[in-house]
Amino acid sequence: NLINKTLDAIEEVRKATIKNHTLIFIGAPIVCQDKLYNCALAICNGEILGCVPKSNLPNYNEFYEGRHFVEYKGENTSIILNGKIIPFGTKLLFSNRYQTRLKVAVELCEDVWAVNTPSSSHVLAGANVIVNLSASNDLFGKDDTRRALLKSTSYRLNCAYLYSSIGIGESTQDLVYSGHNIIAENGTILCESEPFSSDVIKTEIDLDILESSRRKNTTFRSGFNKDYKTIYFEKKLSIKEVIRKIEPHPFLPKQSQDQSKYAKEIIRLQVMDLVKRLTHTNIKKVVLGLSGGLDSTLALIVCYEAFKYLKYDFKDIHCLTMPCFGTTTRTYNNALKLSNLFNTTLKDISIKEAVLVHLKDLGLDINNNNIAFENAQARERTQLLFDYANNINGLVIGTGDLSELALGWATYNGDHMSNYAVNVSVSKTLVKFLVNSYALENEKLYEVLKDILDTPISPELLPSKENKLTQITEDIIGPYELHDFFLYNLLKHNFTIQKIYFYATIAFKDKYSNEEIKKWLNEFIRRFFNNQFKRSCSPDGPKVTKVSLSPRSSFFLPSDASGYDFLNKLNEVDSHKKIIGIQLSFLFYQRSQVCCS
Repeated sequence: NLINKTLDAIEEVRKATIKNHTLIFIGAPIVCQDKLYNCALAICNGEILGCVPKSNLPNYNEFYEGRHFVEYKGENTSIILNGKIIPFGTKLLFSNRYQTRLKVAVELCEDVWAVNTPSSSHVLAGANVIVNLSASNDLFGKDDTRRALLKSTSYRLNCAYLYSSIGIGESTQDLVYSGHNIIAENGTILCESEPFSSDVIKTEIDLDILESSRRKNTTFRSGFNKDYKTIYFEKKLSIKEVIRKIEPHPFLPKQSQDQSKYAKEIIRLQVMDLVKRLTHTNIKKVVLGLSGGLDSTLALIVCYEAFKYLKYDFKDIHCLTMPCFGTTTRTYNNALKLSNLFNTTLKDISIKEAVLVHLKDLGLDINNNNIAFENAQARERTQLLFDYANNINGLVIGTGDLSELALGWATYNGDHMSNYAVNVSVSKTLVKFLVNSYALENEKLYEVLKDILDTPISPELLPSKENKLTQITEDIIGPYELHDFFLYNLLKHNFTIQKIYFYATIAFKDKYSNEEIKKWLNEFIRRFFNNQFKRSCSPDGPKVTKVSLSPRSSFFLPSDASGYDFLNKLNEVDSHKKIIGIQLSFLFYQRSQVCCS
């Protein structure tokens, strides 16, 4: 009677989808060759597309599915369901005729917990979205286990994972069901339902992110399993509004993460890499230029923590402050305070006279504050650092960050050069976050670090007026938070320039106009390509975040590569359909029903 009633219910759902072009997955007990299987049915446009049986049946603890069902281990076949012949088997893929990049496969409950999961085979056959219809009961702490499992699975398989579990209305005789629904994408949980709620959760899945991840992962091989059958459904995809969260600061931890732990882990990675370099070279002294700005502050923190780990004398950290024409009292005093609070050796060496002599030797007008005027100061500082380091047998520590490297915002063979660059994969937004986190953990340093954080970012290479900055970096090259957003999505996800722009207009809609975003994106692309020659000979430095521009390990680009095509395509950003077309919207209902629209 239950099986017959199920067939009636399936027919009812099928008829209801005739005018609803959503792809729907529902759970049902299905008979095939006189055996009963726990199955998922795919339905769209009034048609049952296929039936996927469960591969792994739990027969332990509270689970006794072996009483009723049989595990399916056979090849694809077909069954007659309500008078229609439909494909039956575990090797079925469901793809949209209008968006063939989408390939959906199915697991059922225990399948994702098993040692040999069907999803591993599915993704190797080309699936990039896995749906799971589950009847998983809840226990104390099981929700955390489930999250960890789905994050790990989606990351390992470079896929999106849609998990729907039964909840309110199910029998509670001996078990509890909370209806925990989760949508994960490539290691990140995009959204999930509140336990014991009737919430519908929905979001978009970005196929570009999944495809980029698979291309980079050279151990990932897909599309080679010829035993799979692809079944097509018809659904024109269009999204009027993107509802998924677009992170404006992708280098920073999410609000749900432990902020302090995140900061400590990044700094620890920097520290341990410097520790290795010091022990390898058997050098016990370091030299760095301390400007009173953010980057050199973080570099000093890393040096201090490395020396503390190695039990080296902090006096062997040599900080050189080298004031010149644009140095303000604020940054100068902060440099002095920092060195004193860290108990390091401080050398105050004015470079004004040396730069004036140099400019005079070149026959340059010192009143002409051109690029030569600025770079002469940066190179004079670098020369001092290296010569000083030679004299004490020390290592010159580079202070420049990832954002400056991306934009070429460094003087070639000036601050561009060092023996070891500890901030080289730390973006400017992350530098600020790390310094702020360190300040919150160190009461003695809090006041000076907070003042450094509040100081406008500047190279201080143009003469100050009335002891005030005349050169604000972000006024010249644009906001670092925008550049970090552009950089992350270009390198981590390989997004097109149009898509980067489109996502930026969503992430920063309340802060920057579309015209501002386009202006600074144009500036980013121009600078990024024009300055590859600086990155081609950049010094060693540790990769501690997901993005690196190291020419030796992570980023390979000819120094004469052109960004011309990128800039041209920036004019096509009004083609929203072209941009949004790669996204798919998913929503979940309770009772093991998964939908794709």
